[in-house]
Formats: sequence, structure tokens, C-alpha cells
Amino acid sequence: MIEAVADRLEGAPRLRRCWSDEFKAQVVTEALEPGASVSAIARRIGIHPSQLFAWRRDARAERRHRSRHWGCEGVVASVAGAVIEITIG
Repeated sequence: MIEAVADRLEGAPRLRRCWSDEFKAQVVTEALEPGASVSAIARRIGIHPSQLFAWRRDARAERRHRSRHWGCEGVVASVAGAVIEITIG
């Protein structure tokens, strides 16, 4: 007879590791180097390769977003909280 055994107790809290943005950026930079093996890097730091691929994808998307809105971002930041008066005529 085969008995199914749960990997964790029902109701037990799920432990999730929290990686700092600085650590993620460092690992992603390493993974983006020419010839770098994402799987080897992920194995070395103890995560699944798909997690590192997701971090790389997110970093690339963030860079594209910043470069697209870079000019607007500066303008929005400089007028935040300011009162603008428009006079017509």
C-alpha cells in the first residue's frame, strides 16, 4: 500500500526568503555577463533557475520602463507639490 505523506504540516507557515534589491541587482548583473550560466549561478546561491530568469526579466523591463519615461519623470518630480497658476489672455 502506498501512503501519501505531506511535505509540510497543514497550517504550518510557509517560509519565504526575502532577497534585498541590492543582492538581486548584483546577481542579475553577474547573470547578464557574456558566457554566464544562469543555472550555475542560481545553484550557487540556492535558488531555482527560473527565479533568476524572472529577476533578469524584471530588471530588463525596469530598464526599458526607465529609459522610456526618463524625461517625463524629471518633470513630474520637479513640480510635485507645486501650485501652477495659468493665466489666459
